[in-house]
Amino acid sequence: MTVVLLPYPDAGIPPSAVPYLRGARAVYASGIDSGLADLLGAKPAPEDLTAESEIVLIAADAADPVVEALVRAGSRVIAQPAGAGLVEAAQVMDRLRSPGGCPWDAEQTHDSLRQYLVEETYELLDAIEEGDRAAMREELGDVLLQVLFHARVAAEGAGEPFDIDAVASALVAKLVGRHPHVFGDAEHVHNAAHQQVRWEQLKQAEKRRESSVDGVALGQPAVALAGKLGQRTGRVGVPEDLFPADDSTATHLFRTAAAARREGIDPEGELRAVAKRFAADVRAAERSAREAGLDPAALDAQAWRAHWPR
Repeated sequence: MTVVLLPYPDAGIPPSAVPYLRGARAVYASGIDSGLADLLGAKPAPEDLTAESEIVLIAADAADPVVEALVRAGSRVIAQPAGAGLVEAAQVMDRLRSPGGCPWDAEQTHDSLRQYLVEETYELLDAIEEGDRAAMREELGDVLLQVLFHARVAAEGAGEPFDIDAVASALVAKLVGRHPHVFGDAEHVHNAAHQQVRWEQLKQAEKRRESSVDGVALGQPAVALAGKLGQRTGRVGVPEDLFPADDSTATHLFRTAAAARREGIDPEGELRAVAKRFAADVRAAERSAREAGLDPAALDAQAWRAHWPR
């Protein structure tokens, strides 16, 4: 007996399930759209199939009692490959953007969506730093929405339109091309640091960049930008004594961030962690002041020190 799980019917039948479907004495369906069941020649599944043999059950949910009973009876289970849900997500985005969909979604442009991409990225970053798995899953979905949205807008664009499949294909080509030790017969990569160097070398050759700092996003937060420039220039041997050297606060910040990144420290993340701890201390001091009957907005320096968490 074989169970084929199709939680995302539009992603198609797993190729490995085709031989079992062809050789089955009978095909049953549970929780599957009737149109798809008819297309596959599947009959509605009875409550108990454990006495059957040489059958295939096509089901939408692994928690379906009919599925669970067959699994307990030793049936093989064939599931859709990882990423099948992305097909449904792309189709939902397509419907929202198409005539008869959502008016707000239909009006958006790459430019109008920029703020949401930045906001969702920072919300994901916050969830990661807080170790909040539920929030992380939600925020990853919000970031994915931005990718799907921009790709759908691009598919309608003038000039050189592209769609989500073109985005995915380009990513696959990049990942395969940047990992010749995995997908080809290139020299084995010994560790993560070695791979990082190889990645940058392959990127430099692939993009035909003229400078070691080409491709650095100059619009990123300043501390992160300084750190990235420090890292990139460190790879090509630019000495730290060539960093900006005046006595301004900005120069000191740049030198600190650039040097930290060369030492493997993420200055943006570390600074944000310090800032979040400081914000928590401020809130704690304000709570302490309120409990003492004081107005936090009217505290002087001595009162702040008195209520500051130890």
